[in-house]
Amino acid sequence: MPEPFVPPSHLLDQARRRWESLCAANPAYYDGRLYHVLGVHRNGHGGCALHVMECAYRFFAVQDDSFDLGVRALGVKGVTRHEDLILMGRRSQSVAAYKGLWEFAPAGSVEPGAEPSEIIQSELRDETGLQPEREPHSTAVLFDPVLRCWEIVYQVQASSARFKPRTAEYTELQWCSPEQLPAELSPIARQIAELIGASSAPTVTD
Repeated sequence: MPEPFVPPSHLLDQARRRWESLCAANPAYYDGRLYHVLGVHRNGHGGCALHVMECAYRFFAVQDDSFDLGVRALGVKGVTRHEDLILMGRRSQSVAAYKGLWEFAPAGSVEPGAEPSEIIQSELRDETGLQPEREPHSTAVLFDPVLRCWEIVYQVQASSARFKPRTAEYTELQWCSPEQLPAELSPIARQIAELIGASSAPTVTD
């Protein structure tokens, strides 16, 4: 097992200061472990191989446009369906990114040692209270240039439409028609909407 990824030593002090500042502003931050994506290699037949190594979450969280450690986290996104509807979640103000924007629910980070398909099913239960009807299947790997992470997109079939949020991840969950998704989508949600041929409602202006 390779050693976890660590940024160059001359950046560690700045990374530490940034992490302390984040934790002071939001005590919910927790320095766990994630997968840092070293490379994505597509095979030309619709599949791809992901090369990853373990990394501390703090090295991903402290990055922004002015401070980039090169960490590219691995996450999962679920396009959850029941009959002809798709589940959308509005992100709360307590999350680290895309506050108040809508995304395809559920979503999560892939922790070392866990299978991505298991993560998306666990997130479905934890974030929405829904149960998967069958094993989800992956349909795409997308890059989020805003958050600097790779996302495996799963198609998920819910066993019922009765959701019951169990975490503070979302302030609202809503079943939507693919033709009438919320207007305020996160950038990665817009990528997914284009991928599946869905569209958002027009923005209403006065």
